[in-house]
Amino acid sequence: MKILMNAGPWLPVPPAGYGGIENIVATLVPELRARGVEVVLATVGGSTIEVDEVLHVFDEGQFAHLQKPYNQVMGLAHAHQAGVVAELRRRDDIDLVHDHLEVVGPAVLSALGTHRVLHTLHWDLHKHPDLYGNWPRGIAVNGVSRSQLARAPQSLQRASLGAIYLATPLAGTVPPMERNDHLIVMGRVCGLKGQHIAARLCQKLGLGLVLAGPVSGLNDAAELEQVLGDPEHPLHGHPDVRYHAEEVARYLDGDLVRWVGGVAGEERDRLYGSARAALFPIQWDEPGGTAVVEAMALGVPPIGLRRGCLPELIDHGRTGFLADTEEELAELVLRADEIDPEECRREARARFSPGVMAEHYLELYERLIGQARPRRSGQE
Repeated sequence: MKILMNAGPWLPVPPAGYGGIENIVATLVPELRARGVEVVLATVGGSTIEVDEVLHVFDEGQFAHLQKPYNQVMGLAHAHQAGVVAELRRRDDIDLVHDHLEVVGPAVLSALGTHRVLHTLHWDLHKHPDLYGNWPRGIAVNGVSRSQLARAPQSLQRASLGAIYLATPLAGTVPPMERNDHLIVMGRVCGLKGQHIAARLCQKLGLGLVLAGPVSGLNDAAELEQVLGDPEHPLHGHPDVRYHAEEVARYLDGDLVRWVGGVAGEERDRLYGSARAALFPIQWDEPGGTAVVEAMALGVPPIGLRRGCLPELIDHGRTGFLADTEEELAELVLRADEIDPEECRREARARFSPGVMAEHYLELYERLIGQARPRRSGQE
């Protein structure tokens, strides 16, 4: 089996730090190759993951340009996808395209109409109602949770082959760490993640909290101050920057509640894996919950609000806690030590390991490849 894995033009695979989709691709690809799948990776030139072939249009990731006005950046995804189309037209040995490029990927591949395509939905399905409400024929999809697909428009549900949970390479690979007293929120700082709720809660309870994650790509206070002090800076009015300044900064005292910016690699694993608990006071219906499964893989009990995919990932009272209100969340934080870290780790190995995710994707690939080959343009 040979597939073209379309990771998009935004970040290398694996990314140096933040990069949810690219991290998932980096987790999936080695497992597929270990099972005999040949992978042609459509990415950027900076990618270092080992694959059978690499296709790229851009030498470096284009993520930094996403903050610019749409009419300045609309060509980036299309330039990348034009390279993908040219490669698909050039050869006839690609059995399936596994696409991860939001909107542009399925739209262009549907118009091409020559290959079997599986498009993974990584995001909020309310974002693009015109596309998702009139999903292009011939493009199969999978979600990253059942709750995500349950909220999808009917045309998207008809194209769905089901949900596959996100995996983490931390499952079963990182030894248990000594626990510290701090709590942690791991992820991009934005209103949807609810860092201000975690900070308010921990100040009220007198508990230490670390907020780890970038603010619109910014990773330290000096960078933020520069942006906030320059009305002409392209990030000055960005919603995440405003959220940090208006809702989060008031709680940062450098002692009880700290923001440390984005962390990666071993530093990230140590900070995360030594936490007493991981908090998820999410303010939206989270579709995937990568940080939740990472916490469990490290033996850190996840404690969050009962929204989105969290009830599918967390077994309340066994592998974490789920709350319906901020007040209940505060009560459950004080009970974090009731959750057995080894139970969390066992759950992560059984449900969220890279091998489990790869096996599920192989099943979908085989279902699609087993279908009749689409007729190529001009073919009798």
